[in-house]
Amino acid sequence: MIIRCSCADEGYTTMTVLDLTRAQWRTSRRSSGNGNCVEVAGVDGRVAVRDSKDRPGPVLVFPRASWRQFVAGIDALA
Repeated sequence: MIIRCSCADEGYTTMTVLDLTRAQWRTSRRSSGNGNCVEVAGVDGRVAVRDSKDRPGPVLVFPRASWRQFVAGIDALA
């Protein structure tokens, strides 16, 4: 799968083409296996996220630093 993504990095927006064909998707170790999961893959310094139930569907792409901040925020709530 090759996608076009709009990334807001460092204060400006760029359009990038990402090749997800060889992305190695994974779920959290905490995943219960009931299908209510997201899968993540590291791609070209970014993190791609998709619904495990809709693999050919939409993919969200985040700068790696933004993804780390998001995960840290979730962990802080636990």
